[in-house]
Amino acid sequence: MDEKIFRLDNRVAVVTGGSGGIGAAICKLFANVGASVACVDLDTERVNATAAAIEAEGGRAIALTCDVSSEEQTVAAVQRVVAELGRPTVLVNSIAALDRSGSILEIDLAEWERVHRVNLTGSFLMSRAVLPSMIEAGGGSVIHVSSMNAHVASPGRVSYASTKAALLQLGRVMAVDHAAQGVRVNILSPGPVDTVRIGYRQQGRTEAEKKSSLDRQLFKRLGRPDEVATAALFLASDASSFVTGAELAVDGGATIYKS
Repeated sequence: MDEKIFRLDNRVAVVTGGSGGIGAAICKLFANVGASVACVDLDTERVNATAAAIEAEGGRAIALTCDVSSEEQTVAAVQRVVAELGRPTVLVNSIAALDRSGSILEIDLAEWERVHRVNLTGSFLMSRAVLPSMIEAGGGSVIHVSSMNAHVASPGRVSYASTKAALLQLGRVMAVDHAAQGVRVNILSPGPVDTVRIGYRQQGRTEAEKKSSLDRQLFKRLGRPDEVATAALFLASDASSFVTGAELAVDGGATIYKS
């Protein structure tokens, strides 16, 4: 197999959630295989650090501070990408808000809307901002980062899980709508990955409880951000040229295994 099929040379990639975790890992891997990367996040300091790390390794990247729930800011961000890097042909919507635990009786409307604005509306708005340039460039690849929680009902995750399930259908409909324009749209669904989100979810848990949670995993460990990034590279690259409207689970078997 030609290894170049997994490269992104001369391509421009926009990655939201680029300040850390899965998003930063995707930014760094994409740059390492030839892409010019726009790292997008609301956390200016950390997203600047991601772009700086890429530049230090000889890659090309810019950092964009952007609230993805704002149509004005997403449009402005993409305009800057086009001006500084060129038309984007890869978009990864990986940003997600930290959600508060609770049932619908415990989550108020403001919390519900906050999580939906970032996770779901943010993916809609960034896709809407990027697609015209992507289509003008002849097509490309859009990847929505969903979650195993789109399939597994975890207690108290009503806001987060509902957004991640909605991303599945957003991606499928976009795949149908834009296939004729050369745009592939797929969904990447990670399981438990060692990120800030896991630390946030485990607050208050004892070490025994944390170990018990890992023991219920097939591989007895959390996933790594780089393991999700390599799956994103497959979906972004020509290696997946006949794949669209699909969901790729990178969850260590979490959604198929009942301990």
